[in-house]
Amino acid sequence: MQRNIELKMRYPDPQRAHQAARELGAAPHAVERQRDTYFCTRTGRLKLRQAWPHDTGSSAVDAAQPGRGELLWYRRDDDPHPRPSDYELIPVENAERLRVTLGQALGVTVEVVKTRAIYLHENVRIHVDEVDGLGSFLEFEAIVDAACDDRAARAKVERLSAAFGVTAEDIVAVSYADLAGPG
Repeated sequence: MQRNIELKMRYPDPQRAHQAARELGAAPHAVERQRDTYFCTRTGRLKLRQAWPHDTGSSAVDAAQPGRGELLWYRRDDDPHPRPSDYELIPVENAERLRVTLGQALGVTVEVVKTRAIYLHENVRIHVDEVDGLGSFLEFEAIVDAACDDRAARAKVERLSAAFGVTAEDIVAVSYADLAGPG
């Protein structure tokens, strides 16, 4: 099982987020259009992520493209502080077919579509998200591994929060799936 320490917050000024990431020396990694399909589970959350390179001319997700994706199961407390997330990530060759099959077998709770800009800073992924129907968000995911334990990862997330000017009122304790509600 893999682990990270993460924090999500509302961030109404995505341009400021991009600027802050660049000022910190974070490396731009990718800009993607993503569809996360959440399935019914007894424990944790199970989602299939399909991602396409972001085309600035269109906000649509190409649902006909079978493409690759990632099946992600995770367990994370809903908490307004930097919190651990234990997860399994499995690459998927035909994500659209799996999405349909899992939807039929388990049921879909909600789909979340977003444009995500990804920056890398040390061992932290910085996400600047524009979530359809929900607005602008910022997310930090510090990877926990042999070189960075929970305490060190939490400290990195807290330092980034300060650098981006995040306040306690900005923090979102739940998943985008919870914010979007049942689809």
